[in-house]
Amino acid sequence: MKPFEILTTSACALPLASIDTDQLIPARFMKRSRADGYGQYLLHDLRFDESGERRPDFPLNSTSAQAAGVLVTRRNFGAGSSREAAVYALVDFGFRCVIAPSFGDIFASNAVNNGLLPAQVSETDAEEILTLLQTTASHITVDLRDSLIRLGNRTFTFAVDPIWRTKLLNGWDDLDLTASLAGDISRFEQQDAGARPWVQIQDSD
Repeated sequence: MKPFEILTTSACALPLASIDTDQLIPARFMKRSRADGYGQYLLHDLRFDESGERRPDFPLNSTSAQAAGVLVTRRNFGAGSSREAAVYALVDFGFRCVIAPSFGDIFASNAVNNGLLPAQVSETDAEEILTLLQTTASHITVDLRDSLIRLGNRTFTFAVDPIWRTKLLNGWDDLDLTASLAGDISRFEQQDAGARPWVQIQDSD
């Protein structure tokens, strides 16, 4: 994965709460090949009407949203089923960060494993960021090194699990994280062999 350190980009405001993974990508599209990209199916049933026409008032259908790398929304984003394809749809659309007051637990874990930062802010800060994006500001900076969000002349803090932060900063998956601890693992094995020799596996002849 590409490391995430500082991202400066345009942002899309989506002032909706409890957007679940079934809305992020309806199940009927999950039979499609990932190679074709899932971005076109992101929030499909909210973006398009029954005849397949774009809803002009939906935020992701705006011209500016097409280049946005950050999505700002309300609480409980990514609740519902554990489908990882919901994250694929966001990433394939072009998002590298979602800012919200809270996330579905499995969604957030899947997001990190695909290089998408779930940046958790307070409800008050989320509302202020949404207001700024809809009135005066369009570009945003997300600094994972310092856990800061800069928008106009305002700065906000965000939270992310420390292990997830390490993985994102380095572009690591779970295997990479484990490999980074190889020295610690080796030292523990050596210490444990001396402290508990009776549990060590012996080579058979």
